[in-house]
Amino acid sequence: MRNNLKVLRQEKSISQDELASILGVSRQTINSIETGKFDPSLKLVIKITRFFKAELESIFIFEEDS
Repeated sequence: MRNNLKVLRQEKSISQDELASILGVSRQTINSIETGKFDPSLKLVIKITRFFKAELESIFIFEEDS
């Protein structure tokens, strides 16, 4: 699943560490989500969408496997 997390985070001028602290996760988790190595849990997705006040589909782009 692709995402726009890095772009949104940079628009708010916050670091991975700051976002991680706000969401209650590690910086490594934020990095892994941004690089597409990790798909967040539903609970974390909700926290992310609420923090950025954005729709799910504007942050996470689901691509079905062929």
